[in-house]
Amino acid sequence: MADAVRWAIILGLLVPAGLALAGLSVLVAAASIAGFILRWRNDAKKRAILKELGSDVSIKSRTFVGLFHPYCNAGGGGERVLWAAVADFQRSSPNVISVVYTGDTDATKQEIIDKVKARFGITLRPETLHLAYLKSRHLVEDKAWPRFTLIGQSLGSMVLGYEAMKKLIPDVYIDTMGYAFTFHVVKFIAASNTPIGAYVHYPTISTDMLNRVRSRKAGHTNKGAVARSGLLSYGKLLYYHIFAWLYSFSLNRADVLMANSTWTKNHVDSLLGASQSKQPSVKTARIVYPPCDTRGLEKSPLEGRKRVIMSLAQFRPEKEHAVQLQAMRDLLEMKPEYRTGSKKVTLALLGSSRNEEDAARVESLRQLASNLGIQDNVEFVVNAPYKEVQGWLSRASIGFSTMVDEHFGINVVEFLAAGLIPVVHASAGPYLDIVVPSNGQPTGFHAKEASEFAQKLDEALTMNSAAQLAMRKRGRALAGGKFSEEEFVKGWEESWRELDALRSR
Repeated sequence: MADAVRWAIILGLLVPAGLALAGLSVLVAAASIAGFILRWRNDAKKRAILKELGSDVSIKSRTFVGLFHPYCNAGGGGERVLWAAVADFQRSSPNVISVVYTGDTDATKQEIIDKVKARFGITLRPETLHLAYLKSRHLVEDKAWPRFTLIGQSLGSMVLGYEAMKKLIPDVYIDTMGYAFTFHVVKFIAASNTPIGAYVHYPTISTDMLNRVRSRKAGHTNKGAVARSGLLSYGKLLYYHIFAWLYSFSLNRADVLMANSTWTKNHVDSLLGASQSKQPSVKTARIVYPPCDTRGLEKSPLEGRKRVIMSLAQFRPEKEHAVQLQAMRDLLEMKPEYRTGSKKVTLALLGSSRNEEDAARVESLRQLASNLGIQDNVEFVVNAPYKEVQGWLSRASIGFSTMVDEHFGINVVEFLAAGLIPVVHASAGPYLDIVVPSNGQPTGFHAKEASEFAQKLDEALTMNSAAQLAMRKRGRALAGGKFSEEEFVKGWEESWRELDALRSR
């Protein structure tokens, strides 16, 4: 009887395991066949793209570079990197066909080109740019994964990546938005023949996120209910550790890695070191600072500025616009004379609104300003064209950024280049790379809490004119020498040469 029970248990374990293994084998076989078919049809797809672009050149003389950027029309700093890279290909590598994988199915190529020109001042030529429209972008959105968002979005990105490969298997694949899990799909479908590059704006998971959960500190990535519960915090920490390993394994599939800041590089290198601890050589990321229109912004006057505190950030939750409003409330309570009259101070919130969620967020911020009693000193400027943004940058006195662990902060670079005095969060890019001393002298202010921000804003407003001018000059010189488009191109082209060499092997 005991033997019968024992064998029943063994069979009960072996049969499901065998079925699962058989199912996995069938799945791998099906994927292998799909990959073979896609590779077999790929040259025909390349020829179709060239025909659409009006080119009669042989596909053998063209290099098809796939740039994975599902939100290419969003108008943020990440999109500036994408389009500056495409523009560089068009200037320096005329044989390159830039294939941008995007989910912006509601915009034509010409509409996107026009927006890039209006928002960034970047001119693109349509004859070497092809948009491969993806229909599964909803699988990488937050609302598709209310629970286990990180792993859900990552798995969703793999589906989106497969859709991209169905459109075209490129000669070189570059992810410019942060979807490292797509590398597995590209390697599998392309049979490892396609070199992979990655420009990492923000690691999907970082040690800072792990520490926030470990210390049970509530925040954008750690809800209060989880922070208050020891059991939930332990479970989330375990989940984060598992995901960190999966993410580091994915990053390691890339052949060339670029990071947009010291903070991002440190986290990426840490993840790669942990995943390759038994290997003699550890892959590291190269810092390639995002491009900024420093030359254009340097035309702004350094004197005669208005009493305007300017924020420039997409209306996303992690940008912490509410903290800016609370800091403004604290500033006005500390200095009532800033409310009206000749000393009146205005907080201008400029940024893009991508969708209904962002639009609702803007309305909630308007309501918060009213509830705080500061609505007469706050102005919202949503989805302004680049020329209008430039106008604000040339008039405002102070640049304001409150995001915690802002990976880089291209808006802060724009503040410096345009001559604004920055007041920024004391973390990550703005703290480590941008608002740093120049020749031993400060280029701006750092803070962490609303009340501290209010104090720093007041310090900037009350500096004498000579001290303000000197700080503006230091900031502009720093931005122009470190974060110009020319510096970005140098780093980008160095990485491209590595990828192109791998393709040519």
